[in-house]
Amino acid sequence: QVNLQEFGGGSVQSGGSLRLSCVASGGNYRRNCMGWFRQAPGKQREGVASLDYSGATYYVDSVKGRFTISQDNTNNTLILQMDSLKPEDTATYYCAADPGTCYVRRGESRPTRLVFQMMAYWGKGTLVTVSP
Repeated sequence: QVNLQEFGGGSVQSGGSLRLSCVASGGNYRRNCMGWFRQAPGKQREGVASLDYSGATYYVDSVKGRFTISQDNTNNTLILQMDSLKPEDTATYYCAADPGTCYVRRGESRPTRLVFQMMAYWGKGTLVTVSP
């Protein structure tokens, strides 16, 4: 049984920063694709950022230049550093992982697993609230 648990959510004012962590436990499995997703109130869940086993990262346009995805291999932790936060970043943030690569087909410009949310393992989410 693979478990993903998010930490680091909370409330912050516009322009502030938060650092989300996702700790994996419960099994020795390959995580060739890892990602962060979010669901704002009344909206569908969307992919925010992904990290492929090759090291390639991808960010949705709305967070480019503000969010950074990284991995700490020493403790099985996926990190999302969020800077210059805006009220529209308010959402529940989920981490997810999959044994497959983020890019399913050769030549993809966007990672299929992030865009279509094709991830095998999901955390339960952590709430981020950004006030004006």
